[in-house]
Amino acid sequence: MSPLTHFDATGAAHMVDVTEKPVTDRVAVAEGFVAMAPATLALVAEGRAAKGDVIGVARLAGIMGAKRTADLIPLCHPLPLSKVSLDLAPLDGRLRIEATVRTTGRTGVEMEALTAVTVAALTVYDMLKAADKAMRIEDIRLLLKDGGRSGRYEA
Repeated sequence: MSPLTHFDATGAAHMVDVTEKPVTDRVAVAEGFVAMAPATLALVAEGRAAKGDVIGVARLAGIMGAKRTADLIPLCHPLPLSKVSLDLAPLDGRLRIEATVRTTGRTGVEMEALTAVTVAALTVYDMLKAADKAMRIEDIRLLLKDGGRSGRYEA
């Protein structure tokens, strides 16, 4: 089997058939950062942003993004998610976003965790862009994936 499972023997893209895979508990954790000026980060931390509760809105946006991953990424399977949680907090002069996604199913939730972080980061950017045009979304990555045939991965 090719390591690129989204391509068939002829090289055509296809959705992977997971019918024969066992149903297992699966979890993925992803993180990302939004770098911003110290004054902008203070607005977020103190809840003084003009558009409102940046952290609360970004958390909800990330949850919604995880639930819509299959609508955004063409070959992702729609999954019944049993948990999506996001933690957002200042860390080393940036806003850190961490998403944890769980399901019981035949395929993993890495894309859902990465999508949750990305959508949350975009929401932070949208809510603060009037205050800080130099913000950067950075370092989105998978931290943990567990469950299924390929086992555990930890960054």
